[in-house]
Amino acid sequence: MDFSFSIPTLLEHFASLVQSDDNFPLLEAAAAIACIEYPQLDIQQVVNEVDQLLSQLRESRDAHSRSALTRLKVLNHRFYADWGFQGNPNDFYAPDNSCLNAVLHRRRGIPVSLAVIWLELASELQLPAHGICFPGHFLLKVSVAEGQIVLDPLSGQSFSSSMLAEMLEPMQKAYHRVDEDDVPLGLYLQAATSRDIIVRMLANLKEIYRSDKAWAKLIEVQNRLVLLQPTEWTELRDRGLAYAELGVQDRAREDLQQYLNQTGVPEDAAQIRAALLDLQRM
Repeated sequence: MDFSFSIPTLLEHFASLVQSDDNFPLLEAAAAIACIEYPQLDIQQVVNEVDQLLSQLRESRDAHSRSALTRLKVLNHRFYADWGFQGNPNDFYAPDNSCLNAVLHRRRGIPVSLAVIWLELASELQLPAHGICFPGHFLLKVSVAEGQIVLDPLSGQSFSSSMLAEMLEPMQKAYHRVDEDDVPLGLYLQAATSRDIIVRMLANLKEIYRSDKAWAKLIEVQNRLVLLQPTEWTELRDRGLAYAELGVQDRAREDLQQYLNQTGVPEDAAQIRAALLDLQRM
């Protein structure tokens, strides 16, 4: 009897984690993203490090209080004061800020990566907490008896409605959305799904690698975005353009042609057709 088996690739393992929204393993999927930067990373070790934090959190005074607000204060004190998690303003665009292994080691990250760890810990305290894909700055929210609290993952600071509206205004202006029919603030505070959060993490890495012209790593990001959002055809287009930059012409043509086939006549159709002609000449 043949008992041979093949070890899944990093991409195949990621695909197995994100294939269903039921019981989506947010922490493991977020840790798996770091394999783009650290191909030899042991994802289970990352999970184990978070488990160690969970063990310490369980031992905290008032960790099992009936008051959700008290449990929230326990978590924030542990997370920010005791363990020292915070933002990394001096090197905000470093890929390590999106790699959970590095975030756990340095206690530095960007809002969404810190939020993933915070949310895992919040679940231990049975806090009704969610991430928010707020424009320009990932946020957290927690429902307590006193109402809904919106937090900054960088510091644990809470935001008032007026502060959130002020944060949102530049983004609305940038997209010409400031008028009498503005979208209510509450619609920007909807709970993000685990899939949304992983997409947000990958989108941050996408901008970093594209800016650095790290095409091979950008393709790894795009592979994962295509898996997560199979009908988001712009991700297929962006993978094709990255393949073209890397000189992988057949894959570039395949992706760009499929993008045109699926989208009909997109706004950038002329640009993509020109890219396809360039690839054919090569």
